Amino acid sequence: MFYGHLKGHVEALLFASGNPVPANKLAQILEIDAENVAALVAELKQDMVAADRGLTILDVAGGYQLCSKPELAPIIDKLIEVQEARMSLAAMETLAIIAFKQPVTKLEIEHIRGVKVDGVVTTLAERGLIKEVGRKEAIGRPILYGTTDDFLKCFGLATLDDLPDLAELLNVEPPDELPEADE
Repeated sequence: MFYGHLKGHVEALLFASGNPVPANKLAQILEIDAENVAALVAELKQDMVAADRGLTILDVAGGYQLCSKPELAPIIDKLIEVQEARMSLAAMETLAIIAFKQPVTKLEIEHIRGVKVDGVVTTLAERGLIKEVGRKEAIGRPILYGTTDDFLKCFGLATLDDLPDLAELLNVEPPDELPEADE
C-alpha cells in the first residue's frame, strides 16, 4: 500500500481521540483521500486480528473507534472497577421505543408504555442518549425525539440500520403505524 507508513498515524489518532473519528477527518489530518483512510483502517483491522492483539477498530456512529476486543472484557473488568450507571427498566423501555419508532413524541411513547414518561425522557436526554429532532405537524406542535450518536456508541452500532428487526425479535407480525395520538 502506498500510504502504509501512515497506519501507525491512524492508530495513534484513534487512540488519542477515544471517540469515533470520521474517515474524512482522518483524511484531512493525514492529507490523504478518505478512500485511502478506509484502506488503511481495513489493513489495521486485519493486522489486529492476525496478531491476536487486544485492540480492534470498530465502525461506530459514522466513524472509526479503537476499542478493546469484546472477548477481553472480563480481564479489563478486573483492572477497573466499573461504576455502572444502570438504567431503570422504564428508561430502557422508553429508549427502545424511541430507537425503533423515531422520530416519536412523548405522547406516542406514553401511549405505547401506558404511563407518563416526562422524567424518563429528561434523564435519557441528560445522558445524551436522545435529543429533540424536530416538531410534529400536529396541534400544539409536540417535540419529536430521536437517538444520538452517543446512543450508537453506547450500543456499538454503526447506524440505526444495525438495530435488530423488531418484528423478528418479538417473533410477531410487523405492527401497523402508530395511532395518531391526541396532541
